[in-house]
Amino acid sequence: MKVSWRIGRIFGIDIHIDASWLVIFGLFTWIMASYYFPSGNPHWPKWQYWVVGAITSILFFASVLGHELAHSLVAISQGEKVRRITLFILGGVAQITEEPKEASKEFFMAFVGPLTSFAIAAVCYGLFFVLRPVSEPSAAIFRYLAFINVLLGAFNLLPGFPMDGGRVLRSIIWKFTGNLQKATRIASSFGRAFAFIFIALGFLMMLRGLFINGIWIMMIGWFLYSAASQGYHQVIMREMLRHVRAQDLMVRDIQSVPSNLPVQKLVDEFILKHRDRAFIVADKGDIKGIVCLEDVKKIPKDKWPSAVAGEVMTPREDLTTVSPDDDGNKVLAQLTGKSIHQVPVMKGGKIQGVVCRTDILHFMQLRSDLGI
Repeated sequence: MKVSWRIGRIFGIDIHIDASWLVIFGLFTWIMASYYFPSGNPHWPKWQYWVVGAITSILFFASVLGHELAHSLVAISQGEKVRRITLFILGGVAQITEEPKEASKEFFMAFVGPLTSFAIAAVCYGLFFVLRPVSEPSAAIFRYLAFINVLLGAFNLLPGFPMDGGRVLRSIIWKFTGNLQKATRIASSFGRAFAFIFIALGFLMMLRGLFINGIWIMMIGWFLYSAASQGYHQVIMREMLRHVRAQDLMVRDIQSVPSNLPVQKLVDEFILKHRDRAFIVADKGDIKGIVCLEDVKKIPKDKWPSAVAGEVMTPREDLTTVSPDDDGNKVLAQLTGKSIHQVPVMKGGKIQGVVCRTDILHFMQLRSDLGI
């Protein structure tokens, strides 16, 4: 289970740090304090290396955050919704609810990231010149930040998906072919090629004694390969779900249970016996909400005899719903956007059925097994 913490909100976007970020923050600070700054400034006291190293690490990740904010603000200006930005071990990622629906939108959304990194580098380089005669530590910090942001911008311009340059390449191919899946397949192939280059380069660096740098480069290569493959599979999944409706995915025969039904009885007589995962909670025909397997799993087993369905259910007023004609991508967006496990399908104020995450997974697995 991934762990992250919300540290703030900027322009209406939640900012999170992943648990892995703590690892890279410590490693980055150690490299700055033990190698980079001592090599150029041997006369500094030892404590100063660590203070300057920590400040540099914080400002570097602030630069990464600025890069991702640029993507997010362009996405918002184009009518997209940004769930949050998460900083993790290999940088940052903006979690945009839906992919751009036009090639031109993706082009501008992708290109603004490296452009922002180069702009940050220019500002840092200017601050380096201003601060050089005033404060040597401050000048050293901004000199490094100028260098690393140029490197960050250049790296992201590599034409391999899912890097920004790969997204730019995909948008261009998409524009000329009109085929997003084909464009993603080509851009992802470039992304995997760059991934193998990074892995090989990292391995050679390790053989030459640059163990830490080699491990870092190999990690980047592994991440690129994984992300490129995952990106292509996500496009295939979206294309698959685009042609299916909520009424095709939903379970129609939803059993109802009373709100005072003990959770233990719900498990024994309904979940295990009938192998259903979601149930309508209703009292004398009055729908109170929906309870599903994931709700039950949140309750400790020793509480099952005393807890009742009405206590663990998702209340009707809190339910996120879809209509029978909504496509599979909208259903999936509702599930992932709200971090919920089931979506009721409503028509005329009545529940027609329920779509669970597992229903979508089973649908895709069935098509895959049939070679569709």
